[in-house]
Amino acid sequence: MSLADYYEFLQISPHADPETIHRVYRYLATRYHPDNPTSGSPDKFNRLKTAYDVLSDPGRRSEYDARREMAIKHPIPLSTSIDFMDNLDGELNRRLGVLAVLYYRRRGNPYAPEVALAEVEAQMGFPRDYLDFTTWYLEKKGYITRADNSDFTLTVAGVDFVESQRANLPVLNNLLTTGSESMVGSMVMEEAEAAAEAVASHTIEDEGQKNDRLKKRAERRKSKKDRRLGLPDPRTNPVDRRFNAAERRVTPMELPVLEETMAEVEVVEMDAGAVLGEEQVAA
Repeated sequence: MSLADYYEFLQISPHADPETIHRVYRYLATRYHPDNPTSGSPDKFNRLKTAYDVLSDPGRRSEYDARREMAIKHPIPLSTSIDFMDNLDGELNRRLGVLAVLYYRRRGNPYAPEVALAEVEAQMGFPRDYLDFTTWYLEKKGYITRADNSDFTLTVAGVDFVESQRANLPVLNNLLTTGSESMVGSMVMEEAEAAAEAVASHTIEDEGQKNDRLKKRAERRKSKKDRRLGLPDPRTNPVDRRFNAAERRVTPMELPVLEETMAEVEVVEMDAGAVLGEEQVAA
């Protein structure tokens, strides 16, 4: 028997604090209470009460979390609880199963929602040879897309169908609750494998890599015009702010030459002034 996912039923995180659990419980209890003429549901209200009794008790919640973690590590295929082999109902269930698998991936990772055909086959516990008509139908309805590498993705129309029909289709609701640990477990394992691969491929950069990184950083600091003309970054040249605006273009290495030239100019000006003074006296 598969383990019911109380966190999914309450639409909360497994790390939710007691205050959040209590607040969500009171909101859903008002919605599902049998006295509510519009959205009352005795079945959902009883399931909500069971979920709250477990999650609001620290001891029972700890035990439930341990069982849920074990279920995630050893996921159960959806075919153990859903009939995929019956003629008409089996085909409808296969469609809902594919949508449920893709829906969980879309919700868990909106920016990388692709699911390979082999993963769909593993999570459903059903041969891919029997999924050709199922995926063709869902693709033509616009609920899923299929890439050239046979990766499937749930579309916006598919998300709307799953969320709007969940309350009307008991099989779909069952797939999204009692069958959720299989799909969640798959996502957890994939994230762990990706993290391990990233750690294994990480190497300490050598001196050459460091120099390339610094060079690229310097290139980014240039303006677009400088990058087009191949000019150096003026901010990399040291500038003495004590100079005036005209002399600020002179680098410190050029300063001694400039000072020597200015001194020669002053000597020439002094000599010229002396000669001019003598001519004035003689006149």
